[in-house]
Amino acid sequence: MDIFVTVNGRPRDASGIAAHTTALDWLRSIGLTGAKEGCAEGECGACAVLVATPADADGTQWTAVNACLTPAAALDGQEVVTAEGLGTPERMHPVQSALAEAGGSQCGYCTPGFACSMAAEFYRARGGADATGATSSAGPAASGQSADDGFDLHALSGNLCRCTGYRPIRDAALGIEATPGADDPLAERRTRPAPAARATRLAGEGGRFVRPESLDEALALLHVEPEAVAIAGCTDWGVEANLRGRRAPLTVAIERLDELRTFEEDDAGIDLGAALTLTEVEHRLAGRVPLLSALFPQFASPLIRNRATLGGNLGTASPIGDAPPALLALEARLVLASPDGEREVDLADYFTGYRETVRRPGELIRTVRIPRPTAGLTAFHKVAKRRYDDISSVAVAFAIDLDEERGTVASARIGLGGVAATPIRARATEAALVGREWTADAVREAASVLGEEGTPMSDHRASAEYRSAMLAQSLLQLHRRTAREGVPA
Repeated sequence: MDIFVTVNGRPRDASGIAAHTTALDWLRSIGLTGAKEGCAEGECGACAVLVATPADADGTQWTAVNACLTPAAALDGQEVVTAEGLGTPERMHPVQSALAEAGGSQCGYCTPGFACSMAAEFYRARGGADATGATSSAGPAASGQSADDGFDLHALSGNLCRCTGYRPIRDAALGIEATPGADDPLAERRTRPAPAARATRLAGEGGRFVRPESLDEALALLHVEPEAVAIAGCTDWGVEANLRGRRAPLTVAIERLDELRTFEEDDAGIDLGAALTLTEVEHRLAGRVPLLSALFPQFASPLIRNRATLGGNLGTASPIGDAPPALLALEARLVLASPDGEREVDLADYFTGYRETVRRPGELIRTVRIPRPTAGLTAFHKVAKRRYDDISSVAVAFAIDLDEERGTVASARIGLGGVAATPIRARATEAALVGREWTADAVREAASVLGEEGTPMSDHRASAEYRSAMLAQSLLQLHRRTAREGVPA
């Protein structure tokens, strides 16, 4: 089957690629060498490019993604802009001009990736409607790191640079004075729908790549070919393919299946399609689940969140995944789909061992179901060597309800990551809290119980003793927060 991708406004034939070829390798093979490979695992952003993705009101938004993790075949029928497509030496794009004027580039290796991430933020409508009529879909981070026009510096948190010390890059981002004009072709492109998903079939010596037309087709493929690998954002499998040389005889792309991209809510709860990206989930929830609002900014980087999915994070069953602790605290349930039908399982019963779950061969996570009402007091604490874009040593999620009249804990749900072979509920600590007064002494006793939860191990990220200490400290920190802010209603 022919595979075509529109790159910088020009259709390009990608039919000769292998199933495991990354977008980065393919782009470089056709002469677009601005994007670089720095880490091959989505941590440095040197490979960042822009992809046209669906926005509200049938429009398009330019989304920055890691080309090193995106299969080239997954871009069949899609539109991509690389750093070369932003501007020319004679007529630079505003973000390129800003980087040059602020001295934001030294060796230049990372600069094209910074430019693409910066451009994605540049084209995110801010402060109401702009010249294209598009309106803001998300406000700047509540970090104080934004200019008056709302440029969010966290848009660059997935891009690393070893030369500039970041200040010139920060100055460039906050110093951009121009806004997209009506004559800007990339701004104008946002007013029209993004390309629809295209059924794709690619076969070669390195295996096959299939984008099915429906969930039923995907489930049938996975049922008859148990060695197949289902991918959504490919932020986990892409690392396995790049760094460990993993290859699948069949790769099934499921991230654009309508059945996996639903979003429904009512008084009983919220259903999140397993293939919605984390960025999309954050936008659609709009702060209505505070615990997830606390999670998202700490989950990898925008470049990763623009592709990663809750279904993928749960599907890999990593004990250090960031989403499971939060979803455990929210008492989430999963809807699993197979050719035989659907079944629903409690997330607390989903994990059975290290990277093992109750999912049967060929079964997919269809929906993540979050019941309502959610707890009144929530928090997500992630302990890592870097504040952003890092793997957690320990992750703790709290969902606690306080009885205001009695000053006691009415209910407590605590999810933990990084302290056992699977993400777990801190059942003993929950029992130690419920019915007790929310006082410093009672919380201190419960914190000592929390420090004994799980079976933490020592590795290059942290010692077992440190992990246990951080568990206890997280509950004490939560209590100190409520003492400063007052007990929530």
